Amino acid sequence: MTLDATLKSAGAARGKSPAPVAALAVALIATATLAGAWFFQLVLDIVPCPLCLEQRYAYYLAVPLGLLVALAAAKRAPRGVVLAGLALLVLAALANAGLGAYHSGVEWKFWQGPTDCTGPMLDLSKGGLLANLDKVKVVRCDEVQWRFLGLSLAGYNVLISLLMAAVAAWGIAGLRRQA
Repeated sequence: MTLDATLKSAGAARGKSPAPVAALAVALIATATLAGAWFFQLVLDIVPCPLCLEQRYAYYLAVPLGLLVALAAAKRAPRGVVLAGLALLVLAALANAGLGAYHSGVEWKFWQGPTDCTGPMLDLSKGGLLANLDKVKVVRCDEVQWRFLGLSLAGYNVLISLLMAAVAAWGIAGLRRQA
């Protein structure tokens, strides 16, 4: 089945349940977010810190899972399977929002972050043994590299993740109304 046929099936089922549309929307939001993250990294040279990279995991899960759930819902898979897929999308998005909020707190110095990417860095440039480390760009989790309207990328991750969770929850609510 092609993506076009899946979209048509999802559109036909729209009157009955928003589940296929919700799952497809989550996949598309996750895809756009990952594209934006890679744009910031590869084009704008904003290197992600370890916490930034961890926040991408939920999006890497949401793209294929959202497409799979949309296809399953469009093909009228058992209701429990679609509910489980949407619930997993909600949980992954909410966990990612929590991780983003934690990272934002680290950036605002509300609390200390992981020791491998926050706190004082040792000056390893002294001495011949570690001379090559001068060329390595160390990205700290507690320093914001980019802000827009007062929010860092971690802050926008929170908002996007909450949006994905709300869209997936809307799909669940639509399935429950069918029962």
